[in-house]
Amino acid sequence: MTTGQPSATTDADLEWCYEAVHGVSRTFSITIDRLEEPMARHICLGYLLCRIADTIEDAGHIPPAEQTTLLEAYDDVLDPSSDLDAEAFLDDVEPWIPDERTSDWEVVAQTPRVVRTFESLEAEPREIMREPVRELVDGMAMFTARYADEGGLRLQTLEELEEYCWYAAGTVGTLITGLVARGTSPDRAETLRNNARSFALLLQLVNIAKDVEADYHEENNVYLPAEWLAEEDVAVEAVTDEDHHSGVTNVIKRVTGRAEGYLDDAQQYLEVLPERHGNTLSAWAIPYLLAVGTLRELRERPEDVIREGNVKISRAEVFAVIQHFEEDISRSALEELRSEMSEKPLHQ
Repeated sequence: MTTGQPSATTDADLEWCYEAVHGVSRTFSITIDRLEEPMARHICLGYLLCRIADTIEDAGHIPPAEQTTLLEAYDDVLDPSSDLDAEAFLDDVEPWIPDERTSDWEVVAQTPRVVRTFESLEAEPREIMREPVRELVDGMAMFTARYADEGGLRLQTLEELEEYCWYAAGTVGTLITGLVARGTSPDRAETLRNNARSFALLLQLVNIAKDVEADYHEENNVYLPAEWLAEEDVAVEAVTDEDHHSGVTNVIKRVTGRAEGYLDDAQQYLEVLPERHGNTLSAWAIPYLLAVGTLRELRERPEDVIREGNVKISRAEVFAVIQHFEEDISRSALEELRSEMSEKPLHQ
């Protein structure tokens, strides 16, 4: 691809990228607000690069074969040895951008700007980020190709679910770990790498458990394992039918339990996370604790995933979590906060 030089970008480009993150993800918006430079810009740009691929993969109006083609082209844009540039990719994807753009699609429409700003970063962080972003894109292309005949993803087994979670989130965990582990001790870096997958899979499995209805109706994707649905006599295409609430709820409970199994390793990841290069504990501890609270809600009312379309914690509790980090908080306090949030909303 044709890489941009630092002089090709402006402060306005980076400012637009920060504003774009605030528009597409509440959780990552909180994270980036808690980071300092240069980590804030690195995570911001890494996230937007991943979000472009995720938006294409989630687009129910794009035929799966075309999704695969677009994702493969996007990977070429990120490949330094390729001649394909972001403007050419945008020409291919533009016919699929809805007339009424959501914040996600606005990011896709600004792919050249995001890529140009990414390429202006210093070489070391840029190349640490490039490989995991490309692995995410390649994984999504593989999954859209795998289920091209179904018109959307229909994951079959727990193993395939966690394979998908790796590409969707584990790769992001690798990106984060690569950035924060620079210059730390070998033992600490190894502990981070050993637990990064658990941290990422925890967050992704929580999203999958709580978003079943939206994933099916808005994206035509079913991430709940078909083998688990079959054990409840639920056909994949009937995952949101009222007659099958009980069976689907049981599967949601199983996914929730699987996510809970990653809590200890995820906490260990946070306990050794270096605060350097602009990184802060709170940037990652807050989404971890929000996941803890969401797991509590999923345990207590899993049926609301289908009945109400979502299960999430209240804004008051989100605010209470953030408030706990307005002053420095010890890593040892994470266990206490986790224990409290596992039982009841923090603001109560």
